[in-house]
Amino acid sequence: MMIVVVGISALGAAAYVYGTLKDDKIRYDRRIIDIAKSKEERDQNVAAPAEGPSQEATIAVSEAAVAESAAQEVAPVADRPDIPSHVPYLLIGGGTASFAAARSIRARDPGARVLIISEENELPYMRPPLSKELWFSDDPSAVETLRFKQWNGKERSIYFQPPSFYVSPKDLLYVEHGGVAILTGKKVIDMDVRGNKVTLDDDSHISYEKCLIASGGTPRNLPAFERAGEEVQKRTTLFRKIEDFKSLEKISREAKSITVVGGGFLGSELACALGKRARDRELDVIQMFPENGNMGKVLPEYLSNWTTEKVRKEGVNVMPNSVVKSVQFKDGKLSIKLKDGRMVQTDHIVAAVGLEPNVELAKSSGLEVDSDFGGFRVNAELQARSNIWVAGDAACFYDIKLGRRRVEHHDHAVVSGRLAGENMTGAAKPYWHQSMFWSDLGPDVGYEAIGIVDSSLPTVGVFAKASQKDTPKAATEESGTGIRSESETEDTASKVSIPSSTSSGPHVPEQGEDYGKGVVFYMRDRVIVGIVLWNIFNRMPIARKIIKDGEDHADLNEIAKLFNIHED
Repeated sequence: MMIVVVGISALGAAAYVYGTLKDDKIRYDRRIIDIAKSKEERDQNVAAPAEGPSQEATIAVSEAAVAESAAQEVAPVADRPDIPSHVPYLLIGGGTASFAAARSIRARDPGARVLIISEENELPYMRPPLSKELWFSDDPSAVETLRFKQWNGKERSIYFQPPSFYVSPKDLLYVEHGGVAILTGKKVIDMDVRGNKVTLDDDSHISYEKCLIASGGTPRNLPAFERAGEEVQKRTTLFRKIEDFKSLEKISREAKSITVVGGGFLGSELACALGKRARDRELDVIQMFPENGNMGKVLPEYLSNWTTEKVRKEGVNVMPNSVVKSVQFKDGKLSIKLKDGRMVQTDHIVAAVGLEPNVELAKSSGLEVDSDFGGFRVNAELQARSNIWVAGDAACFYDIKLGRRRVEHHDHAVVSGRLAGENMTGAAKPYWHQSMFWSDLGPDVGYEAIGIVDSSLPTVGVFAKASQKDTPKAATEESGTGIRSESETEDTASKVSIPSSTSSGPHVPEQGEDYGKGVVFYMRDRVIVGIVLWNIFNRMPIARKIIKDGEDHADLNEIAKLFNIHED
């Protein structure tokens, strides 16, 4: 038998492995391969010491991994630690990006052992239904089961996978073919980048070979709420998690009035969802925000105004141009004072005023945080260091077409997490994907968007009369999925050709019109940098292709024909 000697430490570890596993040649051979891999990884890290952990730390971790790998085969179940001291793949954060990365790692490395650390006491789940479909379910048990009917009528769970998909953290290092384990209710509070090690809030330590930071974000609060005192804060929901949905759903059945502060995606969706409840019971729903109309930072003024009227028709008392000055609790009610002197009485407040990326680990890790957009700065491959990647809300990446960006939407979490997982297993692929996002104001009005959609940019909108098939409900019936980005891939239309004729010419909207369906182009120096598809679905590859090309467009009427908005 010929054995290649790989360093003194590797030889010692190999001898230990052979002594322990001599009766199992298959396992022995597998351990030798693992040792060789560890040697290759050490050589790669030595070649670029400034970008990753120290040489000594890398060797120490690799030796620990080999020794633990050999010992784990014979450790009795009772002696296994609840939290492994070393894992090959460590994913910080239990959201969509981490789950997408875990699946991607396992797809490319079927024997991989992946540990996800989540602050929440939940398995990974999708957030969009928390402000969309779950509110429109007719099943009273949906609040507990978190199963819901999508707009297309099909039922599914909010969780990506059932508990049986995961292995126990205690067993992760011992199962034959690896797996994905999730450590819930734990927080990483310190990150030693040079030592390849993290510290949890229970003072336990975990070393790793490769790490993903997908720490997500925390809902922003208004200063007026933060300084208002405990009684106000107890009656204020910062909507983000499953527990927030369950709490607000219960409040909506008991309170007489709820005020949503925020006019963006989340605030408008929740206002419409609560408005539906208002029609069924005695509930007063108020929505207030500083802008002139709903989603005023995103949509052009005429479309924002139309959306505001749509939300009002859903049973919501919409109050634009409203800036909160102070809040106090008096006589069993919250009293909101606005800067213009108006007073609003309510039982409960929902703050939906944006997200702050979780970058607390920057202090201990030394990783760079972007001063303009927030989030950890990463390269085109989503790397922050040679063996550390960042994905999802917390990643500030460079878009080769649109510049440096940070994106907070579901589709970006899916795609960036998937790519980070691929690159953690050696793919070395750049992030070029233009992620989409979507918002539904109930089952009948929705839009999908891509690129930079900012109402401060010049826009050109082309609209047509909608038919019954031009709704989110109809779109999901056609695609077969209720979470629209799940049917999205990184597909870009390979070719776009303008139809030679249409049933009628594109129509630029006028104030007061009914915007049934249409497309809005966002311009920067005559180049399209963002697109909103209003009640137009399954056309995202075309929009992605237009932005990817980055061409100067003189006649947007011709470009609008690509979306066939005049089809019946």
